[in-house]
Amino acid sequence: MEQATQPRVLSAEVTLTTSFQDADPMGVVYHGNYFRYFEEARRVMMEKIHYSYLEMVDSGYLWPIIDTRVKYIRSVPFNHSIRVTATLTEWENRMRVDYVIYDATSGERMTKAHTMQVAVRMQDKEMLLASPRVFLDKLEAFQHGTD
Repeated sequence: MEQATQPRVLSAEVTLTTSFQDADPMGVVYHGNYFRYFEEARRVMMEKIHYSYLEMVDSGYLWPIIDTRVKYIRSVPFNHSIRVTATLTEWENRMRVDYVIYDATSGERMTKAHTMQVAVRMQDKEMLLASPRVFLDKLEAFQHGTD
């Protein structure tokens, strides 16, 4: 009996050092700057399937964020090394990406979040109720190792 292989999970990880300009007067990273860290991990993740921002535009679709949620577990100080993970968890009708920020040294979880994006056809600005085939094909090729 042939055993089915599990599809690969699309995820990425980046390690960053927080900057002084990202912090508030108390030396803690301002909450709005966390989205820049999430975005960097998401950018790296999407490049794994060859669907970067420019490739999205070339394919005729934009992917605006329509919803987000962040749980701040522990504050992140400036000049601190963090590890940010991004994992694609939904993709058929929308793109949901889950994020976790860890202390890069201790591994302690500091923040968790998710964003949801939908495809919008550039030609007529129509929001789609299903992910476009170009995105699904790229994801399937990655998941099955044929990319």
